[in-house]
Amino acid sequence: MIRPYGDTTGDGMVQVSFTLPVPHDKRAEGAALQLAGKMGMDPAMLVHAKQMGAGFTFFVVYGRVNHLVDTSVVEVVERDFPLLSAKEVNTLVKQRLRRKLSVVGACIGTDAHTVGIDAILNVKGIAGEKGLEYYRELAVTNLGAQVSVPDLVEAARAARADAVLVSQVVTQRDAHLRNIREMSAAFREAIPAGRRPLLVVGGPRFDEKMAGELGVDRIFGRGTTPGEVASYLVHALVTNRKAAKA
Repeated sequence: MIRPYGDTTGDGMVQVSFTLPVPHDKRAEGAALQLAGKMGMDPAMLVHAKQMGAGFTFFVVYGRVNHLVDTSVVEVVERDFPLLSAKEVNTLVKQRLRRKLSVVGACIGTDAHTVGIDAILNVKGIAGEKGLEYYRELAVTNLGAQVSVPDLVEAARAARADAVLVSQVVTQRDAHLRNIREMSAAFREAIPAGRRPLLVVGGPRFDEKMAGELGVDRIFGRGTTPGEVASYLVHALVTNRKAAKA
């Protein structure tokens, strides 16, 4: 059992931020503290308040909570595949698949934020780790932003995609969930199960445990690296498939 840490071990101190649809004044600050109290923060201290346009105020509140967390019952999606180097990925694809592994990536719907998909696909990668374009045995097609679901399906067909990677950053009114459900339904309708590409989704607001509910094969959250994605593709499309046929 653990308790939040702020100033000293086990003191239960936490910091939260939020916006209220009120102009910044003393009443707004009181409303923020009232909300913090209802969230279980006691005592709660207002450490920052700033007007955010007409009729909105952003707050930061610091205070103590009494809640405990039992780490033994925390549910997470554990990585069930080994992390491979680029050389190992290329070798396995070349030896076992005997052709390039085709990957198509995009941001779908109205999502114009390509930073996530580019970090995984572009050769420059992220944080010093090169993207999937760097892997010589992967054929990568990056469709960019605001790709419609029908266009994504057709692009996957044209590229004979083994895997489709979709990044979603825009999450207002659960747009990311609606887009992914629409995408998975479109692939199920358009392509027979035996030839359907692996559907992989990434974004900061996805719950990795929702893959089955959304109709995709894997969800990757924030902090995912190109090497993790490449390793998973080899695990799902090369290693596991080879074992299943044996």
